Amino acid sequence: MGHEIFMRAALEQARLAIDAGEVPIGAVVVIAGQIVARAFNQPIRAVDPTAHAEVLALRAAAQQIGNYRLTGARLYVTVEPCLMCVGALVHARITEVVFGAVEPRSGALVSTVRGHEIAGLNHRITVTGGVLESDCRDLIQQFFREKRG
Repeated sequence: MGHEIFMRAALEQARLAIDAGEVPIGAVVVIAGQIVARAFNQPIRAVDPTAHAEVLALRAAAQQIGNYRLTGARLYVTVEPCLMCVGALVHARITEVVFGAVEPRSGALVSTVRGHEIAGLNHRITVTGGVLESDCRDLIQQFFREKRG
């Protein structure tokens, strides 16, 4: 299956975030071509600064498979992850991160730092960016235009 199918599922999660009053970022974890976890940003409703879509999706996937190590898994996320999330992805042993839109202020895969390439880390992640980029970027930009408008 192509990256676009799974990114569309992540976009569905991002739209749920809007309905919940959260910043529209969605994520899905895929193992062996199947979605095993879905999540959207929830730091406001959870009163939890770590409740990013990526972290919640990792938690759900780990529970689903019964192991915190998600070896062989791919994470699809609508916006480039922050440094906190990149750390969680490394610890979870995610094989690949596929993201939609870059995050020029806090993205930690290609924008501000290549967090997954820090010396001393015991795991490397493959990164693929720009999947359904305009859809992902447009969704988050529209959200912030409306918030500021």
